Amino acid sequence: MSIDPTNSDPTSQARTRNFAIIAHIDHGKSTLSDRLMEATGTVEPRQMSAQLLDSMDLEREKGITIKARAVHMRHEALDGTTYDLNLVDTPGHVDFSYEVSRTLAASEGALLVVDAAEGIQAQTLANVYLALELDLTILPVVNKIDLPVARPEAVARELSEVVGFAESEVLFVSAKTGEGVDELLEAIVARIPPPAGQADGPARALIFDSEYDSYKGVIAYVRVMDGRFEGAKPLRLIKSGQRIEPMELGVFSPGLTPTGLLETGAVGYIATGLKDVAEVRVGDTVTTWAQPAQAPLTGYQEPKSMVFAGLYPTNAADYSELTDALEKLRLSDASIHFEPESSAALGFGYRMGFLGLLHMEIVQERLEREYGLELIFTAPSVAYELETTDGETRIVENPAALPDATRIAELREPWVEISVIAPNRYVGAVMETVTGRRGRFRRQEYLERGEVDARSDRLRVLLEYDIPLGEILTDFYDELKSRTQGFASLDYHLKGYEAANVVRLEILVNGEPVDALSMIVHRDQAQVQGRKLVERLRSLIPRQMFDVPIQAAIGSKIIARETVKALRKNVLSKCYGGDVSRKRKLLAKQAAGKKRLKRVGNVEIPQEAFMAVLDVSKSAEAASKR
Repeated sequence: MSIDPTNSDPTSQARTRNFAIIAHIDHGKSTLSDRLMEATGTVEPRQMSAQLLDSMDLEREKGITIKARAVHMRHEALDGTTYDLNLVDTPGHVDFSYEVSRTLAASEGALLVVDAAEGIQAQTLANVYLALELDLTILPVVNKIDLPVARPEAVARELSEVVGFAESEVLFVSAKTGEGVDELLEAIVARIPPPAGQADGPARALIFDSEYDSYKGVIAYVRVMDGRFEGAKPLRLIKSGQRIEPMELGVFSPGLTPTGLLETGAVGYIATGLKDVAEVRVGDTVTTWAQPAQAPLTGYQEPKSMVFAGLYPTNAADYSELTDALEKLRLSDASIHFEPESSAALGFGYRMGFLGLLHMEIVQERLEREYGLELIFTAPSVAYELETTDGETRIVENPAALPDATRIAELREPWVEISVIAPNRYVGAVMETVTGRRGRFRRQEYLERGEVDARSDRLRVLLEYDIPLGEILTDFYDELKSRTQGFASLDYHLKGYEAANVVRLEILVNGEPVDALSMIVHRDQAQVQGRKLVERLRSLIPRQMFDVPIQAAIGSKIIARETVKALRKNVLSKCYGGDVSRKRKLLAKQAAGKKRLKRVGNVEIPQEAFMAVLDVSKSAEAASKR
C-alpha cells in the first residue's frame, strides 16, 4: 500500500484511531490482526501468512506473542471517509504484561478479545483493569464464534456481569473466517476517540519501544503526542539531551515504510542513526532541535523484576560479546535488568532480573540464537528484603550475598496476589495446590451467576490467594494445569514483603563452597532439598582420582553429604608375580598420591549441575506432599 508523505491535512488527527488488542493467551489476538490487515488491504493476499505480526522464530515455534507489534492501516468507512488506524498486537502471557502496559499508554482504545468457548480468563481481567487505569475506551469482542462449542451469548453475559459492559456493546467475530470483521472496523472508527494533542504546538513524541538495526542504528518506535516531525530536521531527546540526525521517518505497514512525516496522533518510527544503544531509552521524549518542547512527556513506570538468575559465558573470552548482546537486547526489551557479578566457580558474568520464568527462558534463547552465544544460567531465585542487626535495610537478589545469620535481624520474602479461574469441579484441587504452598485464601466469586442450575458442571469460579513468590517460581503453573486438566488460568502481581523463616542452603564441593549453587529455602524444607541436591550432584559431577565429598550446609552445620568415589588406576597391572611387599609398596605409593591430589586438586563442575537446583526444588516439593 502506498502512503502519501505530503498529506498534511489538518483534519487528519480527527481521522486517526490508535488502539491495541488485549486478551488472555491464545484467544486469537494475532489472528484477528491478520484479518484486520486483510480487510483494510494493508497486506497483499500473496504476502499474507498466519500470525504475520509474530515475526520472531520463537513466537512461531511457541505459538505466542512475545513482542508487541505495530501496524498502520487505512480504512474507508461506510460514509466514504478514510481513516488512519494504528493497531498494536500485544502479548497475552502474564510474564509480558509490561509490554501491554507500554502499548496501552500509546493508545486511546483497546479491543478486549475473549474466546467464545473459554470465556473470561484471569489475564482478561488483568488487562481490563490495566486499560481502565489508563482511561481507555474498551471494545469487548467475542472471538471464535465459528467453533462448534462456542457460546457467544453466554460469554457476552459474563462480560456484562463481571466487567460491566452492556450486552449491546459486545461485538461478535471469527478471526479465522473473517465474519464480523467489517462491523468491528466500523465500531473502531465510531467508538474509539481520535487522539488528543496540540497539532500546532512544539513537537513531542513518546518512545514506547525500540530495536537495533546495523544500518539505521537505533530505531525508536514513537507515538506523536504534539506537533509534527518531518524530513531530516535534527531532533533531540529531552531527558538525555542527545542530538539526533534522523535517517528516516515512517510508519509500519507492517514493515518499515518511509513517509518523511509524522503528525499529531501518529504511531511510527524514527531511524536515529545512533550506534550506542544506551543513548535511546524507552519512555524518553523526542522533540525538534530548532524549536524544542520544554517539558518531557510522562514516561513509564520501571518494571519490577520478579525472578533473578546468574548469566555467564561458557567461554570466558566471550564476556565482552555478552555485554554487547545484553545492551542491544535491552533496547528491545526494557524489562530486563542486569549488573556485573563474578563467581568463583563460573568467572565473570551478570546478575539478571526477569519478569517470570517464561521471560527468562525467552531471553536465554534469544541470546543464544540471535547473538550466537553459549551461556550458563544459574537456577532462578527471588529477591528478599534484608534487615540487618545494625538497622540497615536492603534487597538481596543473590543467595550468595546473604550475610551470616548473626547479622540478620529479619529476612522478608516477596508475596504475590494470584487470581485463578477454573471450572467449579476443580475448586478442591486448586485449593489443595495453593494451600500446600503456604497460600492464604482471600476470596471466591462465581463468574456465571445466571447459569448455576442449567450448567453447574461448566460453572467457573474466580479464586484469589496470597502466596509467596518463591512457591510459584518453579512448577506451580504446570501443577495447576495438570490438576485441573488444563482448564485453569493464572494471573499474579506483586503484593509486598513479609517476614519469612528462610535460610541459605550452601553446597560445598571438596570442602569449597560453590556460590552459584547456593539457594534460599524455607527452613522446613532445607533438610529435604539439601539431601536431594547432593544426591543429584553426585550423579552429575565426574569422578576424579580422589574422593570428592559433596555437602549441603546451613551456616556451619552440615545437613547432608554424598561422596563421588575415586577412580582407581590398576597400578598392579604390570606386576606379574614377585614378592607381595612389592605390590603393597605400589598401593601405598598410589594412596599417598591421591592424598596430595585431594589437597590441591580442583573439581570441574559441569553446566548441568547448576540447573540441578531447579530440578531438586520440584522433586522436593513433590516429596513433601507424599
